[in-house]
Amino acid sequence: MEQTALRPRPMPGDGGGGGSGGGPDSGPPGRRPGRRRGRPAAVLLGVLAGMVLVLAGAGLGAVGATVVGAGGLAEPKRQTGAAPAPRSAPPAPVVTRLGVEVADDRRPGALVVAVHVPGPGASAGLVRGDVLLAFGTTRVDSAADLARAVSRARPGDEVRLTVRHRGGGYRQLTAVPGIVT
Repeated sequence: MEQTALRPRPMPGDGGGGGSGGGPDSGPPGRRPGRRRGRPAAVLLGVLAGMVLVLAGAGLGAVGATVVGAGGLAEPKRQTGAAPAPRSAPPAPVVTRLGVEVADDRRPGALVVAVHVPGPGASAGLVRGDVLLAFGTTRVDSAADLARAVSRARPGDEVRLTVRHRGGGYRQLTAVPGIVT
């Protein structure tokens, strides 16, 4: 009696294996087991891609060396005379912030979508859903108008804000724009 359960079956795609040539696991008819198609094309494509990458790298290296050499960086230059003054970083520009995030509203004004706590907007009493209509004497028709008005303001100076609340009421608030640290 033959015990087929103890004999390993060949894996699909395995060319060797102890099966008969005409069984259901022997593969499609007309194809020899163990042979792979397309292998020479894949090897040729790999070699071609490798050559292109090597040549491109060599070309970039030659161009980089030419540019560096042309710029005068190949030779160190000697300085004569007094020692150069130490360079200090230029001062960072002062950026004024109101501490709110705004978006364009359907009507004129800048819709407050977020208030940073703590911040000048929260201290003034702005809440999410308010619409800023004026910043000082400047009319605000969009979020960009508010950004320009805030950037022109001086940090620490009080500014009057005209606000339309979500319920429809209008209020005058006083804010003190600050500096981002």
